[in-house]
Amino acid sequence: MMNHVISVINQKGGVGKTTSTINLGCAFANLGQKILIIDLDPQGNASTGVGIENNERENSIYKLLIERNNLQQYVKQTKIENLDIMCANVELSGFETEVAEDKNRAFILKGIMDELRQKNQYNQILIDCPPSLSLLTVMALVASNSVIVPLQTEFFALEGLTQLLKTINRIKMSLNKMLEVEGIVLTMFDKRNKLCAQVEQEARKFFGEQVYKTLIPRNIRISEAPSHGLPVIVYDKYCAGSIAYETLATEIIEKQKKFNFAA
Repeated sequence: MMNHVISVINQKGGVGKTTSTINLGCAFANLGQKILIIDLDPQGNASTGVGIENNERENSIYKLLIERNNLQQYVKQTKIENLDIMCANVELSGFETEVAEDKNRAFILKGIMDELRQKNQYNQILIDCPPSLSLLTVMALVASNSVIVPLQTEFFALEGLTQLLKTINRIKMSLNKMLEVEGIVLTMFDKRNKLCAQVEQEARKFFGEQVYKTLIPRNIRISEAPSHGLPVIVYDKYCAGSIAYETLATEIIEKQKKFNFAA
């Protein structure tokens, strides 16, 4: 087992962050990997997106971050083989206030990840970060080996990305020297839209190999799937969105082998 921890992060909401987390998780699981998703967003959309109802989230990630024991009771199996999740609920939004006095608060999640690594149960652990650069996001970056950034192909996207990469670099310098940017995923791509093509061109010019070849299209099935509590890959496995995420998962694994992105 690799026990490779990836934060899926963008400080802007609505860019396909949660969608990418659950569909990559599902695609990796379909390829035979054992996957854990950690829903670290108080909105809890990743939990909803894999079919975990609000009333099933008693043992949430919030509780684990506060109590820090009995790790296994916080892991829920999803309906998808090889895919587990640690759920979030709205309580998580109060977490920052509760640990304000804790000098080591940035390392709380890292302690939990280290324990999970010792259990050696998962090939990859994907953390769905909140859409802000809050303490929860900092904790995720401190606990991760690498970062995947979903980038919506729109006008201001690259500006936000430059800011985000500066933040990631600051965390790398001060709190987690091992942290790497594993890749940038271009999402909501519409090949009929000139602006999308322009953003793709710019992204590849500035960030080169870091931008994955696979583009995630703007696709109605991707937007419908969460309301059914399913990743799009399960909801409609032959639609353009599903095929794109499956292709991306294979590309990511190939790149991991090439660059030895293993913990």
